[in-house]
Amino acid sequence: MDENIERQKEEIDAISAIYQENCQCEDENFQTYNIRIADGDLIANLIVTLPPEYPSVGPPYYLLNCPWMSRKDKEELSNEIERVAESNIGESVIYQWAEKVREFLQNKGDALQKLQAEETEEEKARKQILKSIPIWTTPCPEIVSSEPFTERKSTFQGHIATVFTQDQVRQVLAKLYENRKIAQATHNIYAYRIYKEDSKSWLQDCDDDGETQAGSRLLHLLQIVNSKDVIVVVSRWFGGILLGADRFKLINNAARQVLQLGGYLEASNDTGKRKNK
Repeated sequence: MDENIERQKEEIDAISAIYQENCQCEDENFQTYNIRIADGDLIANLIVTLPPEYPSVGPPYYLLNCPWMSRKDKEELSNEIERVAESNIGESVIYQWAEKVREFLQNKGDALQKLQAEETEEEKARKQILKSIPIWTTPCPEIVSSEPFTERKSTFQGHIATVFTQDQVRQVLAKLYENRKIAQATHNIYAYRIYKEDSKSWLQDCDDDGETQAGSRLLHLLQIVNSKDVIVVVSRWFGGILLGADRFKLINNAARQVLQLGGYLEASNDTGKRKNK
């Protein structure tokens, strides 16, 4: 174990020398470090936590924090990182991981530049016209947000709105993402339930936004409290400390808090729909 500690120290010293101010210690007790990697306007944060058994037994824990990146891109990059780990058991891998992220950003930047270069004037004009056309023909449903709370450096906040159609679901999500702080959250988990009176059926779905299983758990909570015609979004800003299974409890706490604030819990035993105030 002492050998691991010494190897960790040597690796972090080397990483700090290479990345300097872009490598920051987030938590000394948990040995968590945030490495900021940039290529032009594309920025990604590689957050690593070093367990006592690293590197002799297995790799460190990691999290990719890059809100602009699509889920598909995150999965592709995560697969690359995990392949590096699998082929280097017993070795220090943080520098290789960071360089893999940098390589991914460079390739993504090159692809974007190529796409922009190929864009014709006609396409630019068409996009400008489309931007001037309003996306929504009806006002966005009222959104209620709870006060954020922080647990072990991760911050959680719930948002809720009454919705009757999938179009309103998309409208609420778009409105929330207009808020830069919410858009930059590490995860925006959501679930919704809509009761279709004409067919006597439920329209419901959820999204993890990278927080595996969190969306389905949030949807399960809505089912338990019998909420209907509602969308709940829980924003989480990761603070550098891995919370394990506790994160699901905290996400549900944020959801319950905003359900209570919006007046949905009091009505759940009756119709499951928000009270008229």
